[in-house]
Amino acid sequence: MYSIIVVPPPTTEDRTGPQQLRLAPGERLTFGRGAACAVRIPHEGVSRRAGEITAQGAFWALSNLSGRQTYVVENPEGAGEHIKVGPGRLEAPVPFEFSRIVLPAAGDLIAIDVWAPRHDYLRADGDIEGTTTAPAFSVDRTKRYFAVLAALCEPRLRGEPHAPLPTVDQVVERLRPNWAAASRTSVQWNIDYLAVKLRLKPGPEEADPGPRLNGKKESLVSLALRFDLVREEDLVVLTGSGGAAR
Repeated sequence: MYSIIVVPPPTTEDRTGPQQLRLAPGERLTFGRGAACAVRIPHEGVSRRAGEITAQGAFWALSNLSGRQTYVVENPEGAGEHIKVGPGRLEAPVPFEFSRIVLPAAGDLIAIDVWAPRHDYLRADGDIEGTTTAPAFSVDRTKRYFAVLAALCEPRLRGEPHAPLPTVDQVVERLRPNWAAASRTSVQWNIDYLAVKLRLKPGPEEADPGPRLNGKKESLVSLALRFDLVREEDLVVLTGSGGAAR
């Protein structure tokens, strides 16, 4: 069964060929200006054998066969997320489900889309005995602290990865439609609580309070987005249909 789908760029010479190429695990596909490439890109700025895509089960790897150009692999859904694959790098793993290889070509940028729709998951084994593993981060999406965290993460989840974080006053205004009693004090209390809950600082029962945590909001948002504690679909808690419970 195939695991990777490659969508050639519109600059490919053969417009009558397949619009999508499917690769099974272990299969390879070359692209470049040369006639022997599976995806031929007739552009003078593209190397004759520019690169190679290798299907690896639920992900894929990119080999940059160019001697000079760095390729960029973008995540179109990742708000600017990307990786760089330098000249001569072989089989660099690409972690994105939807990817776009961008080739710099004599003033032009040529894109090849690669999809990795296959998702493999571990199946729970009911025969394993013992206590269950404690979750790394335990959050309740019905609580107000989660709504505060979602409001802090919202600008960057909306496609602005470098957006400044909202101020406490802006968070209060964002939450007020679903939380009429929201105030600077209550929002700041929830931010302090999140810092303890997500283990960015010791709890009140600890004898050593630890160093002062500067950039608390930035640390919370960075942690939440890095480990997917808040996703774009979670922003529903900020709307009237999915407000956080008391």
